[in-house]
Amino acid sequence: MISEAITSNNKTSVIPFITCGYPNVENFIELLISLQNSGSTIIEIGIPNSDPLAEGATIQYSSMIALKNGINTKKCIDTVKKAREKGLKIPVVLMGYYNNVIAYDIEKFCKESKDAGVDGLIVADLPVFESKSLIDQTKKSELSYIPLLSVNSSKSVIEEASRLSTGFVYCISVLGLTGERKVVFDSVKHLVNSVKSHTNKPVAVGFGVSNRSDVLEIGKFADAAIVGSALINKIRDSKNDNMIDVAEKFISSLII
Repeated sequence: MISEAITSNNKTSVIPFITCGYPNVENFIELLISLQNSGSTIIEIGIPNSDPLAEGATIQYSSMIALKNGINTKKCIDTVKKAREKGLKIPVVLMGYYNNVIAYDIEKFCKESKDAGVDGLIVADLPVFESKSLIDQTKKSELSYIPLLSVNSSKSVIEEASRLSTGFVYCISVLGLTGERKVVFDSVKHLVNSVKSHTNKPVAVGFGVSNRSDVLEIGKFADAAIVGSALINKIRDSKNDNMIDVAEKFISSLII
């Protein structure tokens, strides 16, 4: 379902990332629906973590707020279920860290996620050559496995990730942490081309994607752009009573 959603889109797919329960629990499902209405192809929902190793200041901040709001792994899964009941139809990917999944129990996590309406899973800190247990359970639960690759990934890692992906391959555009910044796309373009030589699964580019021109550039060589910190900053800078409108208009502005 995930790969089909991207490949059937005649535009560059835009995949917003938002931390579950940010900025508040009360409006979060309404926020998800607004991201669907904005033209998003897929929504990536982050499981908040007290030590998010790959995240820059913005997503660390949203994770801290979400944890203060009482969000945990189970509540993330439950939120997806409630959002499905409220009319969320587009694919949903959960993104978290391996300790979230291990602490919950891998099999239980995958089964309950699928039952709730989750379509795919990204585990940010799990190396591809150590992911067999997780992949076995995603296959059993019919969840898409989405590996992460960086511009300094080895040839063997690129080949293995491309082979194992059942959703899309997530290519990180820059070395370092998430966050808004100016991105030079030469290195990630080379990475995307390498991935595409090993798989027909779609490829998405994330980290540092901030504006329409970034999405336009990514669309020249990849299938989707992932936007996280820029969206969270827009919400953070908005007044609480208009954050839904701000988020929807921002994502709509990125659709090419």
